[in-house]
Amino acid sequence: MDLRDLKTFLHLAESRHFGRSARAMHVSPSTLSRQIQRLEEDLGQPLFIRDNRTVQLTEAGEELRQFAQQTLLQYQQLRHAIDQKGPSLSGELHLFCSVTAAYSHLPPILDRFRAEHPSVEIKLTTGDAADAVEKVVSGEADLAIAGKPEHLPAAVAFSILEHLPVALIAPALPCPVRNQVSAEEPDWSTIPFILPDQGPVRRRIELWFRRQKVSNPAIYATVGGHEAMVSMVALGCGVALIPEVVLDNSPEPVRNRVMILDRSDEKTPFELGVCVQKKRLHEPLVEAFWKILPGN
Repeated sequence: MDLRDLKTFLHLAESRHFGRSARAMHVSPSTLSRQIQRLEEDLGQPLFIRDNRTVQLTEAGEELRQFAQQTLLQYQQLRHAIDQKGPSLSGELHLFCSVTAAYSHLPPILDRFRAEHPSVEIKLTTGDAADAVEKVVSGEADLAIAGKPEHLPAAVAFSILEHLPVALIAPALPCPVRNQVSAEEPDWSTIPFILPDQGPVRRRIELWFRRQKVSNPAIYATVGGHEAMVSMVALGCGVALIPEVVLDNSPEPVRNRVMILDRSDEKTPFELGVCVQKKRLHEPLVEAFWKILPGN
Protein backbone atom coordinates (compact mmCIF):
# COMPACT_ATOMS: atom_id res chain seq x y z
CA MET A 1 0.00 0.00 0.00
CA ASP A 2 1.11 3.55 -0.76
CA LEU A 3 1.64 5.73 2.32
CA ARG A 4 0.01 8.64 0.50
CA ASP A 5 -3.11 6.53 -0.06
CA LEU A 6 -3.18 5.65 3.63
CA LYS A 7 -2.85 9.31 4.63
CA THR A 8 -5.67 10.28 2.30
CA PHE A 9 -7.86 7.43 3.52
CA LEU A 10 -7.22 8.38 7.14
CA HIS A 11 -8.21 12.01 6.52
CA LEU A 12 -11.41 10.90 4.79
CA ALA A 13 -12.16 8.47 7.62
CA GLU A 14 -11.99 11.42 10.03
CA SER A 15 -13.69 14.12 7.92
CA ARG A 16 -16.37 11.85 6.36
CA HIS A 17 -16.50 14.38 3.49
CA PHE A 18 -14.92 13.76 0.06
CA GLY A 19 -14.74 17.43 -0.93
CA ARG A 20 -13.18 18.51 2.34
CA SER A 21 -10.57 15.75 2.28
CA ALA A 22 -9.72 16.40 -1.38
CA ARG A 23 -8.98 20.04 -0.60
CA ALA A 24 -7.04 19.25 2.56
CA MET A 25 -4.87 16.65 0.82
CA HIS A 26 -4.40 18.87 -2.26
CA VAL A 27 -5.89 16.40 -4.75
CA SER A 28 -8.88 16.56 -7.05
CA PRO A 29 -12.10 14.75 -6.03
CA SER A 30 -11.56 12.26 -8.87
CA THR A 31 -8.02 11.52 -7.68
CA LEU A 32 -9.30 10.99 -4.14
CA SER A 33 -11.95 8.58 -5.44
CA ARG A 34 -9.32 6.62 -7.38
CA GLN A 35 -7.11 6.36 -4.27
CA ILE A 36 -10.00 4.95 -2.24
CA GLN A 37 -10.98 2.58 -5.06
CA ARG A 38 -7.39 1.36 -5.25
CA LEU A 39 -7.42 0.53 -1.53
CA GLU A 40 -10.80 -1.19 -1.86
CA GLU A 41 -9.49 -3.28 -4.77
CA ASP A 42 -6.39 -4.24 -2.77
CA LEU A 43 -8.52 -5.39 0.17
CA GLY A 44 -11.43 -6.75 -1.84
CA GLN A 45 -13.87 -4.97 0.47
CA PRO A 46 -15.75 -1.64 0.40
CA LEU A 47 -14.32 0.84 2.91
CA PHE A 48 -17.14 3.40 2.97
CA ILE A 49 -20.90 3.52 2.74
CA ARG A 50 -21.67 6.57 0.62
CA ASP A 51 -24.77 8.73 0.25
CA ASN A 52 -25.39 12.20 -1.18
CA ARG A 53 -24.18 14.05 1.93
CA THR A 54 -21.80 11.91 3.98
CA VAL A 55 -19.70 8.78 4.05
CA GLN A 56 -19.53 6.17 6.81
CA LEU A 57 -16.84 3.57 7.50
CA THR A 58 -17.64 -0.09 6.89
CA GLU A 59 -16.29 -2.76 9.22
CA ALA A 60 -13.35 -3.24 6.85
CA GLY A 61 -12.88 0.52 6.76
CA GLU A 62 -12.63 0.69 10.55
CA GLU A 63 -10.01 -2.08 10.54
CA LEU A 64 -8.00 -0.23 7.88
CA ARG A 65 -8.31 3.01 9.86
CA GLN A 66 -6.62 1.39 12.85
CA PHE A 67 -3.96 -0.15 10.60
CA ALA A 68 -3.30 3.19 8.87
CA GLN A 69 -2.91 5.02 12.18
CA GLN A 70 -0.40 2.47 13.46
CA THR A 71 1.52 2.32 10.16
CA LEU A 72 1.85 6.08 9.76
CA LEU A 73 2.86 6.48 13.40
CA GLN A 74 5.56 3.83 12.99
CA TYR A 75 6.77 5.56 9.82
CA GLN A 76 7.03 8.91 11.60
CA GLN A 77 8.93 7.25 14.44
CA LEU A 78 11.31 5.71 11.91
CA ARG A 79 11.90 9.07 10.22
CA HIS A 80 12.50 10.65 13.61
CA ALA A 81 15.02 7.97 14.57
CA ILE A 82 16.88 8.43 11.27
CA ASP A 83 16.89 12.21 11.66
CA GLN A 84 18.33 11.90 15.15
CA LYS A 85 21.42 10.22 13.71
CA GLY A 86 22.23 13.16 11.47
CA PRO A 87 22.21 16.95 11.74
CA SER A 88 18.75 18.31 12.54
CA LEU A 89 17.16 21.71 12.65
CA SER A 90 15.90 23.22 15.88
CA GLY A 91 14.39 26.50 17.00
CA GLU A 92 11.04 28.26 16.62
CA LEU A 93 9.04 28.95 13.48
CA HIS A 94 6.19 31.45 13.69
CA LEU A 95 3.21 30.79 11.41
CA PHE A 96 0.02 32.79 10.85
CA CYS A 97 -3.23 31.67 9.23
CA SER A 98 -6.99 31.90 9.57
CA VAL A 99 -8.94 29.49 11.78
CA THR A 100 -10.29 27.84 8.62
CA ALA A 101 -6.83 27.31 7.13
CA ALA A 102 -5.70 25.81 10.44
CA TYR A 103 -8.29 23.07 9.82
CA SER A 104 -8.31 22.79 6.04
CA HIS A 105 -4.74 23.26 4.77
CA LEU A 106 -2.18 23.51 7.54
CA PRO A 107 -2.36 19.99 9.09
CA PRO A 108 -0.88 17.99 6.17
CA ILE A 109 1.85 20.61 5.71
CA LEU A 110 2.80 20.47 9.38
CA ASP A 111 2.70 16.67 9.33
CA ARG A 112 5.31 16.60 6.57
CA PHE A 113 7.43 19.30 8.20
CA ARG A 114 7.41 17.67 11.64
CA ALA A 115 8.27 14.29 10.15
CA GLU A 116 11.42 15.81 8.67
CA HIS A 117 12.24 18.33 11.42
CA PRO A 118 10.81 17.09 14.72
CA SER A 119 13.00 19.37 16.84
CA VAL A 120 11.53 22.59 15.41
CA GLU A 121 8.85 24.19 17.60
CA ILE A 122 5.89 25.64 15.73
CA LYS A 123 4.32 28.82 17.08
CA LEU A 124 0.90 29.27 15.46
CA THR A 125 -1.22 32.42 15.56
CA THR A 126 -4.68 32.59 13.97
CA GLY A 127 -6.61 35.64 12.85
CA ASP A 128 -8.19 37.39 9.89
CA ALA A 129 -6.86 35.94 6.62
CA ALA A 130 -6.78 39.46 5.17
CA ASP A 131 -3.98 40.32 7.63
CA ALA A 132 -1.72 37.43 6.62
CA VAL A 133 0.53 39.18 4.10
CA GLU A 134 1.01 42.15 6.42
CA LYS A 135 1.98 39.80 9.26
CA VAL A 136 4.81 38.50 7.08
CA VAL A 137 5.88 41.94 5.86
CA SER A 138 5.99 43.30 9.41
CA GLY A 139 7.94 40.30 10.67
CA GLU A 140 5.23 39.22 13.13
CA ALA A 141 5.14 35.87 11.33
CA ASP A 142 7.87 33.97 9.52
CA LEU A 143 5.37 32.50 7.07
CA ALA A 144 1.62 32.79 6.60
CA ILE A 145 -1.20 31.12 4.71
CA ALA A 146 -2.92 33.87 2.73
CA GLY A 147 -5.17 34.66 -0.16
CA LYS A 148 -3.05 36.14 -2.92
CA PRO A 149 -3.76 39.88 -3.11
CA GLU A 150 -4.28 41.66 -6.40
CA HIS A 151 -0.94 43.41 -5.92
CA LEU A 152 1.53 41.20 -4.10
CA PRO A 153 4.40 43.19 -2.51
CA ALA A 154 7.59 42.78 -4.53
CA ALA A 155 9.48 41.67 -1.43
CA VAL A 156 7.09 38.76 -0.77
CA ALA A 157 7.28 35.26 -2.31
CA PHE A 158 4.04 33.31 -2.74
CA SER A 159 3.62 29.54 -3.20
CA ILE A 160 0.13 28.47 -4.31
CA LEU A 161 -1.58 25.72 -2.35
CA GLU A 162 -4.96 25.65 -4.07
CA HIS A 163 -7.35 27.55 -6.30
CA LEU A 164 -10.50 27.93 -4.20
CA PRO A 165 -14.06 28.42 -5.45
CA VAL A 166 -15.86 31.45 -4.06
CA ALA A 167 -19.54 31.20 -3.14
CA LEU A 168 -22.34 33.69 -2.57
CA ILE A 169 -24.23 32.49 0.51
CA ALA A 170 -27.55 33.41 2.09
CA PRO A 171 -29.65 32.32 5.08
CA ALA A 172 -31.32 28.93 4.54
CA LEU A 173 -33.94 29.36 7.28
CA PRO A 174 -37.07 31.50 6.76
CA CYS A 175 -36.29 35.19 7.25
CA PRO A 176 -36.69 38.47 5.33
CA VAL A 177 -33.27 38.10 3.64
CA ARG A 178 -34.14 34.64 2.31
CA ASN A 179 -37.42 36.00 0.96
CA GLN A 180 -35.51 38.72 -0.89
CA VAL A 181 -32.95 36.40 -2.51
CA SER A 182 -35.67 33.87 -3.42
CA ALA A 183 -37.40 36.36 -5.72
CA GLU A 184 -37.30 35.51 -9.41
CA GLU A 185 -35.17 38.61 -10.06
CA PRO A 186 -33.68 39.74 -6.72
CA ASP A 187 -33.12 43.45 -6.27
CA TRP A 188 -29.50 43.21 -5.12
CA SER A 189 -29.35 46.90 -4.27
CA THR A 190 -31.82 46.39 -1.41
CA ILE A 191 -30.46 43.11 -0.02
CA PRO A 192 -28.15 43.54 3.00
CA PHE A 193 -24.55 42.40 2.46
CA ILE A 194 -21.90 41.41 4.98
CA LEU A 195 -18.45 42.40 3.70
CA PRO A 196 -14.88 41.69 4.75
CA ASP A 197 -13.13 44.87 5.79
CA GLN A 198 -10.16 44.19 3.48
CA GLY A 199 -8.35 41.54 1.47
CA PRO A 200 -8.82 39.59 -1.79
CA VAL A 201 -12.44 38.64 -1.08
CA ARG A 202 -13.32 42.32 -0.57
CA ARG A 203 -11.99 42.99 -4.07
CA ARG A 204 -14.10 40.15 -5.50
CA ILE A 205 -17.36 41.35 -3.97
CA GLU A 206 -16.66 44.84 -5.32
CA LEU A 207 -16.27 43.33 -8.81
CA TRP A 208 -19.49 41.35 -8.26
CA PHE A 209 -21.36 44.57 -7.42
CA ARG A 210 -20.11 46.09 -10.68
CA ARG A 211 -21.29 43.10 -12.71
CA GLN A 212 -24.70 43.30 -11.07
CA LYS A 213 -24.72 47.09 -11.60
CA VAL A 214 -25.17 47.73 -7.88
CA SER A 215 -23.72 51.20 -7.36
CA ASN A 216 -24.90 51.72 -3.78
CA PRO A 217 -25.12 48.33 -2.01
CA ALA A 218 -26.96 47.92 1.28
CA ILE A 219 -24.12 47.02 3.67
CA TYR A 220 -25.32 45.43 6.89
CA ALA A 221 -21.84 45.11 8.39
CA THR A 222 -18.13 45.13 7.58
CA VAL A 223 -16.25 42.55 9.62
CA GLY A 224 -12.83 40.97 9.98
CA GLY A 225 -12.65 37.24 9.36
CA HIS A 226 -14.60 35.07 6.93
CA GLU A 227 -15.76 32.77 9.73
CA ALA A 228 -17.68 35.65 11.35
CA MET A 229 -19.31 36.41 8.00
CA VAL A 230 -20.70 32.87 7.76
CA SER A 231 -22.11 33.10 11.29
CA MET A 232 -23.84 36.40 10.52
CA VAL A 233 -25.39 34.96 7.35
CA ALA A 234 -26.58 31.93 9.35
CA LEU A 235 -28.30 34.34 11.76
CA GLY A 236 -30.23 35.92 8.88
CA CYS A 237 -28.38 39.25 8.86
CA GLY A 238 -27.59 39.30 5.15
CA VAL A 239 -25.70 37.60 2.31
CA ALA A 240 -21.95 37.31 1.79
CA LEU A 241 -19.31 36.21 -0.69
CA ILE A 242 -16.76 33.84 0.85
CA PRO A 243 -14.24 31.14 -0.13
CA GLU A 244 -16.34 27.97 -0.11
CA VAL A 245 -13.77 26.18 2.06
CA VAL A 246 -14.78 28.46 4.94
CA LEU A 247 -18.33 27.15 4.76
CA ASP A 248 -17.13 23.55 4.45
CA ASN A 249 -15.15 23.90 7.68
CA SER A 250 -17.84 25.73 9.64
CA PRO A 251 -19.65 23.85 12.45
CA GLU A 252 -22.51 21.73 11.16
CA PRO A 253 -25.23 23.75 12.96
CA VAL A 254 -23.96 26.84 11.11
CA ARG A 255 -23.67 25.09 7.72
CA ASN A 256 -27.24 23.83 7.99
CA ARG A 257 -28.49 27.42 8.33
CA VAL A 258 -26.76 28.61 5.15
CA MET A 259 -27.40 27.98 1.46
CA ILE A 260 -25.22 28.65 -1.58
CA LEU A 261 -26.81 30.98 -4.12
CA ASP A 262 -24.02 30.98 -6.67
CA ARG A 263 -20.46 29.76 -7.18
CA SER A 264 -17.86 31.98 -8.76
CA ASP A 265 -17.12 31.41 -12.43
CA GLU A 266 -14.34 33.98 -12.52
CA LYS A 267 -11.39 33.37 -14.86
CA THR A 268 -9.08 34.40 -12.02
CA PRO A 269 -9.97 32.10 -9.07
CA PHE A 270 -9.17 32.80 -5.44
CA GLU A 271 -5.56 31.71 -4.94
CA LEU A 272 -4.64 30.39 -1.50
CA GLY A 273 -0.97 29.94 -0.70
CA VAL A 274 1.93 30.45 1.67
CA CYS A 275 3.82 33.75 1.71
CA VAL A 276 7.21 34.75 3.09
CA GLN A 277 9.69 37.59 2.74
CA LYS A 278 12.01 36.71 -0.15
CA LYS A 279 15.08 37.83 1.76
CA ARG A 280 14.35 35.19 4.42
CA LEU A 281 14.20 32.20 2.08
CA HIS A 282 17.87 31.42 2.78
CA GLU A 283 17.25 31.06 6.53
CA PRO A 284 17.43 27.32 7.46
CA LEU A 285 14.04 27.01 9.18
CA VAL A 286 12.18 29.10 6.60
CA GLU A 287 13.92 27.33 3.71
CA ALA A 288 13.07 23.90 5.16
CA PHE A 289 9.38 24.80 5.51
CA TRP A 290 9.27 26.34 2.03
CA LYS A 291 10.73 23.19 0.45
CA ILE A 292 8.05 20.87 1.80
CA LEU A 293 5.21 22.92 0.26
CA PRO A 294 3.47 21.33 -2.74
CA GLY A 295 5.07 22.50 -5.96
CA ASN A 296 8.36 23.65 -4.38
